[in-house]
Amino acid sequence: MPTAQIEPIKPKTTAETPQAQPEKMTGAQMVMRAMKEQGVDTIFGYPGGAVLPIYDAIYQQNHIKHVLVRHEQGAGHAAEGYARSKPGSVGVCLVTSGPGATNAVTALTDAMLDSIPMVCLCGQVPTFLIGTDAFQEADTTGITRACTKHNYLVKDVNKLAEVIHEAFHVARSGRPGPVVIDLPKDVQFAEGIYKSAAECDLLAQYNPQTEANDAALQAAVEMIASAKRPIFYTGGGVINAGPDASAALREFVRMTGFPITSTLMGLGAYPASDNQWLGMLGMHGTVEANMAMHECDVMINIGARFDDRVTGRLDAFSPHSQKIHIDIDPSSINKNVRIDLGIVADAGSALKAMTKIWQQRGFKANQPALKDWWAKIEDWRDQKCLSYRKTNDIIKPQYALERLQHFLKQDKRDVYITTEVGQHQMWAAQFLGFEEPNHWMTSGGLGTMGYGLPAAVGTQMAHPDGLVIDIAGEASILMNIQELTTAVQYRLPVKVFILNNQWMGMVRQWQELLHGERYSESYSESLPDFVKLAEAYGGIGMRVDKPDQLDQVIQDMLATDRVTIVDVRVDPKENCFPMIPSGKAHNEMILSPDAEKFDKKLV
Repeated sequence: MPTAQIEPIKPKTTAETPQAQPEKMTGAQMVMRAMKEQGVDTIFGYPGGAVLPIYDAIYQQNHIKHVLVRHEQGAGHAAEGYARSKPGSVGVCLVTSGPGATNAVTALTDAMLDSIPMVCLCGQVPTFLIGTDAFQEADTTGITRACTKHNYLVKDVNKLAEVIHEAFHVARSGRPGPVVIDLPKDVQFAEGIYKSAAECDLLAQYNPQTEANDAALQAAVEMIASAKRPIFYTGGGVINAGPDASAALREFVRMTGFPITSTLMGLGAYPASDNQWLGMLGMHGTVEANMAMHECDVMINIGARFDDRVTGRLDAFSPHSQKIHIDIDPSSINKNVRIDLGIVADAGSALKAMTKIWQQRGFKANQPALKDWWAKIEDWRDQKCLSYRKTNDIIKPQYALERLQHFLKQDKRDVYITTEVGQHQMWAAQFLGFEEPNHWMTSGGLGTMGYGLPAAVGTQMAHPDGLVIDIAGEASILMNIQELTTAVQYRLPVKVFILNNQWMGMVRQWQELLHGERYSESYSESLPDFVKLAEAYGGIGMRVDKPDQLDQVIQDMLATDRVTIVDVRVDPKENCFPMIPSGKAHNEMILSPDAEKFDKKLV
């Protein structure tokens, strides 16, 4: 992109206002100035030779805090947690060249699939060494091209400030996502002219359409009003659109009286305590949510992408419905599922506009049909699909989360939940009710084991007075366990609530149900003593293995002001239900043996 021309400085005269001199500074200083201008207050990073000029610039300022992680993947996930929990912010991580950049690739891919706004600054070897297989050289822009929204290799220091401002614009706009800036070391040392964001021309293609076509919105509302068996299907796009979008969703859903469900990434946009909420849908969603999706006649998809974990078998997905899809990303429309009415727009602006149309035109839901629809949904609810068998001898993972939820409701702090990936993640989605957006941080699209602890570090940095809990499995937590040191160093009282069943639980479940109980390499033969491990890192460790001990341990955990691990020894044989087996339809769920028998007559 051409650099904007700087007008020559005119000689001052007594009649003229003095004109500001262009500001010269090093590339490293430009990085810090641009970050400050973009509102960044925290950077998560790990130093190395190719980024030492930037670290020197960090040392010489006091506007932006740097958090030293213990692994570059942790830096990326911490930036994700920060951005996800703090609406309007962009997570920032800083890594060195070569292995520093490649270690960040998992987090970049995670952010790409879950639409998390993030800027990753990567050091690079000097420009004159690029392509020579120099020490710690990697083709960062080539490696990250497929897992970022955009990436840059900056070779001219005079373009650096503009690239940084543009990167933040790209990360935030439209469907959010990660952006990489690859910074050769000589560019960081070189001097050039700093340009403010106001002086930069940002990429026109990253000014996406946010306001929906009025005719399309009118057609959508007419279709919604004519529905006899409607359902709202919402996703992370509503949360990404900001708190106003969640507020607009609540208003419109309550106005219609329709049922609503959500993807894993959309939890919290609509309050779980509301009677219109059917719970999460998809592979481990509730019977009522999945069956309502299967049987509906009008589906209103807002900010969800028809992921395979939601749709199940595509040729049997919601076969009787007309489908409305509202999404900021035009490439998502008709990508996986054929849509009857696609609307490219910001979720919040579309919801506000539809609410206005509904009110102005005096639309009313078809009440007799809606009453019958709700009666059918109540029959599905009566299946009690999340039921499980309690015992006095062994802790069921569902029970552990129910007791945790009991005490979280009594806690006056703002509660933020992160998770690792596996059975514990699905149980957390099922049993922890989320009332507000941006309080649930989990890895959805990529399913990244090791996400939860660094994400909790980032979330706690964003909310120093909040209560941040990572719901973990004993296998996932070991992926990035080193970030306990980060939490200890910065006095972040993150809590890690491990549902320890000694197995890679979701792998074991699939092997049991789909692979003839051939448990290949899914049992953890050797696990650490998590209590001693927590103490070794400088935190607090607790263990509980009996149901009657659980309440006291949870209360003790919540009362600590330090990093705390609670090792909850749960039933190693418990499976996560309901479950839609891979390749099956929504009406082919497997239910827990402890649930009410699934009544095929209700299908």
